[in-house]
Amino acid sequence: MYSGGSSDGESHDASSARKIPPASSMLWVRNLRRFIGSGAGLGSEALMELETKRILLDIFKEKQQKSAEAGTIPSFYKKKPEDGSISHKVQRLAKYRFLKKQSDLLLNADDLDAMWVCLRENCVIDDATGAENVSLTQARIDMSELDEDSDGFLQHHEMEAYIRGLIPNLAQLRDMPTQFVQMYCRIASQKFFFFCDPNRRGKACIKKVLLSNCLQELMELHQESEEEVTDTEQAENWFSLTSAQRICDVFLALDKDMNGTLSKQELREYADGTLTDIFIERAFDEHLRRGKSGNANAREMDFESFLDFVLALENKDSPEGITYLFKCLDLNGRGFLTTADIHTLFRDVHQKWIEGGNYELCIEDVRDEIWDMVKPADPLRITLSDLLSCKQGGTVASMLIDVRGFWAHDNRENLLQEEEEPEEE
Repeated sequence: MYSGGSSDGESHDASSARKIPPASSMLWVRNLRRFIGSGAGLGSEALMELETKRILLDIFKEKQQKSAEAGTIPSFYKKKPEDGSISHKVQRLAKYRFLKKQSDLLLNADDLDAMWVCLRENCVIDDATGAENVSLTQARIDMSELDEDSDGFLQHHEMEAYIRGLIPNLAQLRDMPTQFVQMYCRIASQKFFFFCDPNRRGKACIKKVLLSNCLQELMELHQESEEEVTDTEQAENWFSLTSAQRICDVFLALDKDMNGTLSKQELREYADGTLTDIFIERAFDEHLRRGKSGNANAREMDFESFLDFVLALENKDSPEGITYLFKCLDLNGRGFLTTADIHTLFRDVHQKWIEGGNYELCIEDVRDEIWDMVKPADPLRITLSDLLSCKQGGTVASMLIDVRGFWAHDNRENLLQEEEEPEEE
């Protein structure tokens, strides 16, 4: 009995000692995996998921191949999200929250005043520097909020909106007539674009705007009421209400036919007609906004182009003003001026000079004097770089386009003496 039991136990151990083959070696398992891998045995949802996986894998491999072929060349263009899309809404929400957080970090007027009192009592500080930093930070936040596409640039309507928001906070502009606000914003914003948009792309970099003298000049209207500012200071500040009204009055006075634009004949009356005809022609050729209407002879100067024209003449010593005027002086568009160009340009000035009852001039002497003033790198030609580096580019340009400018240069010693006499008294 016992021997039979032992025999059964031995047979059980022997059977358990036999190895069970792995599932992968079984024929039915291999056939099933092959069947599923082909997709023939899957449902519609599973087939769709498998197809999606294949498509995404193909796209990934294609991008990998393109990246390998392109090497380290970066991507210069990224498509902006479409208006109303989820990515666009997420972008705007993230921007709003970030700017709100930055704005909350700034002190309000009461906190700032309290802080200045404490600092003055306990240490020596520069009030202007601290206030300027706070003002610049606030300006950056305000401009970023108006930057609709978040590309770091402001377009014309965005810059005008920023200036419109500042008007109630600027002491000298609070009482501006409501009907003049829109025109004022156009005039004020154009100066920012003249100096901060050199390529005339229609958008100004926010960083350049914050670092420009234009913003500082605009913020000067914060400091005191307009009644305490002299007429000269008001006229010199482009952003003052007096200056803006002056620009409008000049434009309206020149626009004889009241069509909202200026013809060449109308623009010739600017500055009492002291500008030369050839300069007016070249200003229309180089700086008129394209695509208005009609052929070249029918084109007229709109208000924005007129503002650029005035800004160039009133800031002719600045790099932006010299660049604007040099394009007019470069008669053949070659990037440099020759002695023949100087002779041609000054011929009109000479004619107006003689008509004004002044003494006879030798054009060759004036040409040689201009060459001595500029001292060009190439003795045969004057480039824009030469005018910018000689520090007298504005004077040279004025001598070639405006008889009044040449008169001021010819009488510079007398004018300097007249300026010094009141100081001595």
